Amino acid sequence: MKNKTLPELFEASVNRFTENVLLWEKKHDKYEGMTYGDCDKEVRRTSLGLLKLGLVKGDRVALISEGRNDWVISELAILFCGAVCVPLSVKIDEPADLLFRLNHAGCKGIIVSQNHQHKVFSLAADLEEVEFVIVLDTLDQLADRARAKHKFQVIDIKALRVLGDKSLDQLAGKLESVKDSLQPDDYANICYTSGTTADPKGIILSHQNYLHNVEQASLIFDVPPEYTSLHILPWDHSFAHTVGIYALIRNGASLASLKVGKTLNETLRNIPICINEVRPHFLLSVPALAKSFRKNIENGVKSKGAVALMLFRLGLRVAYAYNRQGNDKAKGFRRFLKPLYNLFDKTLFRKVRAGFGGRLQFFVGGGALLDIELQRFFYAIGMPMYQGYGLTEASPVISSNTPHFHKMGSSGKIVPRLDLKICSEDGQEKPIGEQGEIVVRGENVMVGYWKNEEATAEVLKDGWLYTGDLGYLDKEGYLYVLGRTKSLLIGSDGEKYSPEGIEEAMMEKSAYFDQVMLYNNQSPYTVALIVINKSAVLAYLSHLGLSATSEKGQEAALRKLKSEIDKYLPEGEFGGMFPPRWLPAATAFIAEPFSESNGLINSTMKMVRPAIHKYYEARIASLLTPEGKDLMNAANINTIASLTA
Repeated sequence: MKNKTLPELFEASVNRFTENVLLWEKKHDKYEGMTYGDCDKEVRRTSLGLLKLGLVKGDRVALISEGRNDWVISELAILFCGAVCVPLSVKIDEPADLLFRLNHAGCKGIIVSQNHQHKVFSLAADLEEVEFVIVLDTLDQLADRARAKHKFQVIDIKALRVLGDKSLDQLAGKLESVKDSLQPDDYANICYTSGTTADPKGIILSHQNYLHNVEQASLIFDVPPEYTSLHILPWDHSFAHTVGIYALIRNGASLASLKVGKTLNETLRNIPICINEVRPHFLLSVPALAKSFRKNIENGVKSKGAVALMLFRLGLRVAYAYNRQGNDKAKGFRRFLKPLYNLFDKTLFRKVRAGFGGRLQFFVGGGALLDIELQRFFYAIGMPMYQGYGLTEASPVISSNTPHFHKMGSSGKIVPRLDLKICSEDGQEKPIGEQGEIVVRGENVMVGYWKNEEATAEVLKDGWLYTGDLGYLDKEGYLYVLGRTKSLLIGSDGEKYSPEGIEEAMMEKSAYFDQVMLYNNQSPYTVALIVINKSAVLAYLSHLGLSATSEKGQEAALRKLKSEIDKYLPEGEFGGMFPPRWLPAATAFIAEPFSESNGLINSTMKMVRPAIHKYYEARIASLLTPEGKDLMNAANINTIASLTA
């Protein structure tokens, strides 16, 4: 029987996989498992506690926590009560940003982890509709002050469950009635956009949206009950929801959370330790993590000595030639490379995989575009990173490469039961191979934006979701995503081009560039903002016996940086990769990284272009003058000089 709500999905799996472990958590020295049956008991205890606090169908409850068992239990408990979960990022540190989301969603309750309760209690006087706050773990002194001064109730999760136990006889029937009354179109989540340049939008996802996308994902990826995944990405994202939580629940599989540290950086440092302990069968990833994994792998090989590094690089070349683009693997004479590839796999690549627990079958990549070189690398070492594409507005999976259908460089094939077309600016469908806006229609497409009819009408038209992303389909049905339509470079003649491929290539192929953003808004030429790698530049100057504070050193550094860009000119090492007119003719080299703290990247590590444009408005304008176009302009010289500060 088809499940109509997320609680039904969960209950069906509890009945089928009662003794299977659903949740793995490491609170102390080792991971301990919680079965589907035990998880069900905790969900019901929590649900009864929420009902006793006055939660009713349609209410909104915010969930602010690192990934952990109580994250899944809390969301399911909210849904069991017919309420709507509002998952919020733990990275939101600006009080005004958090307050807007809590008040805009009209949250009646907040469930927050110990590490982030101070954010909530510091806003206590301004929380408009909150009636209760539940803290996971221990209440701090701010909680006592908030409890004394304000009307809302403050308790910890253990006390809530005790309250639920005491309410069993009184409210058990009501819980079943409310849960069973839920319909597919009822709201499950309100997921907020980053909102760096405007007020965040609350994306409404229904039970049906998630269930449909879970089925779509399950049709293209085989996830048997014995599989385990370690959650590295933030749990508030719809990608983690659909693929990392509910798809696993649907299949009776298990998920593990990272051991939570006292700070975010401490939690991130736990990643390699937890991977080896959990030994996951698959991982969800984004490009920033993929790059970090590759760097760690390569550093590990280098530490083994020059011979090991030489053999590893030779093995990669053999693997690249054998694998080609994935869908044409081992065709023609390349099939004769299989014995040699197998030799490298057994002697080298298997040892690399052991560092990821030894059971890892694949990664699923989301977020920003994943450079094709990274895809080739992970495919070569036997841990394919299958690039996908999606939007939270689509719950989120739209397409993905899979073990059965994959072409490196693409975002895979469209998931089943979803319509997709490529449209011109006037909304007309374009033929295969031609670029345009990606437009989709299916039951996974969001309900709309919470309390924002105007924004909803802009992207939802006659049942179609206009994604704002540029792409095309090839003859084999693979989708290529080229970037946001709003990020396009627009020449003075009106011609358009997506910058993201150039930016990714420049960052991937140069040790001197950490971040790259190209800009052209109907200008005579393209300009670039490039965040340089301080250590790489200083090492280069040291090799030359020069200082970043000397005139000769500054000139040498800037010429070296320009030579890295010139590699993409027609006569350069990478000439022909991109049309010359879209390569930067003027560049601002900067030392301050684009980061979440300065608002120039969002929580998924994507650049927020409008924010960068505004932040560096004067610098960009100067690049379009003769003085700014000069490589040795004062601003670039000051950047090099500042590297020794």
